[in-house]
Amino acid sequence: MIAVDTSSWIAYLQGDEGPDTRALDDALERALVVLPPAVPAEIFSDPALDEAVGNLFRRVPVLELSPGYWERVGLLRAKVLAAKRRARLADALIAQSCLDHDVPLLTRDGDFHDFREVSGLLL
Repeated sequence: MIAVDTSSWIAYLQGDEGPDTRALDDALERALVVLPPAVPAEIFSDPALDEAVGNLFRRVPVLELSPGYWERVGLLRAKVLAAKRRARLADALIAQSCLDHDVPLLTRDGDFHDFREVSGLLL
């Protein structure tokens, strides 16, 4: 199982080549893709979202939130901020979902490296 961040999804949907898009394509073929809950929210925020893309996202399983999730998100974000690193709220939501389920995150967004450094997030 692999969680996929919005940055890699956008690259994939635009036909960009890269290790992340190849890994996403392979994981989709093997039905191994899951979505952190913030990712569909980001994708469905696009006012020009294509119906086929929306249908694709409706078929991909979303990681469940476990008790204490919101507190853990805040504590994780505080840890990254205390290390004087960038910690956007959406990234903290995504990172904590992956940590809770022990699932690696596929992403192009370098900001997740800061979460990896303070929490052991698998990238």
